[in-house]
Amino acid sequence: MQIALLGCGLMGAPMSRRLLAAGYPLTVWNRTRAKAEALQADGAHVAGTPAQAVANADIVITMLEHGGIVHDVLFDTALPGAATGLKPGALVVDMSSILPEQAQAHARKLAERGVAALDAPVSGGTVGAEAGTLAIMAGGEAADFERARAVLDVLGRPVHVGPAGSGQLTKLANQMIVGITIGAVAEALLLAERGGANPAKVREALRGGFAESRILEVHGQRMVDGDFAKRGSLAIQLKDLRNAMHTSGELGFEAPITAHLTQLYAEAAEHGFADLDQSALFRELQRRQTT
Repeated sequence: MQIALLGCGLMGAPMSRRLLAAGYPLTVWNRTRAKAEALQADGAHVAGTPAQAVANADIVITMLEHGGIVHDVLFDTALPGAATGLKPGALVVDMSSILPEQAQAHARKLAERGVAALDAPVSGGTVGAEAGTLAIMAGGEAADFERARAVLDVLGRPVHVGPAGSGQLTKLANQMIVGITIGAVAEALLLAERGGANPAKVREALRGGFAESRILEVHGQRMVDGDFAKRGSLAIQLKDLRNAMHTSGELGFEAPITAHLTQLYAEAAEHGFADLDQSALFRELQRRQTT
């Protein structure tokens, strides 16, 4: 099975290495070519355009920053985009985090070309990408999910959640939980510190109780250590929360907690934390205590 992967950034690069280690022939493309070329030592072929990358691919994976870029990489004839090179019967698996309505529109446009599509965003960050433990939320036809399952199994734990757009809707739910919980952990640790407790020991004491979570475990440790080097991205967390608010509005759904956290992440970005890990929301809440 020939695979193409478009987008070799923080997530795409370790995902590519896992596919290569599993023995899949892989062609990669990235707008900044050097990022794709860094995978040559692992056995990847590098293409000059998206269309060239997908020419022989049975499955095409996209891992890009947002829906507008996904649209361009797929359909912009000036690149030329992947759609101009896809062979009939190919399967596009978009693992980027985009709006559900964008995923549905892309699936319709690809279907017109005889190409199937899954929207299959992920959670787990670079740690999960490197370890092959990503949570993968797939929307689309069940038969297409089964076609992609063996490939997705290399990358993590795939679950088919419904028709086109459902994967992105599930990712929005995920990002709401992640973003809100990061805020809760940060605020709680700051409160404990203000009162004189040791934040590291507070985190240790909370582990295993009802407050236990992956966020407390991983992001809480980053807060305690003051280590906000980018694994995930505060800017992308903000983008996902804004997507959640947009979709909530389209559905006539009120999301007041998400709305408040979206504003806090926006203010964190405005104060210079956008290019840090999303756990750097801690820095914004900490800043508020000193102003």
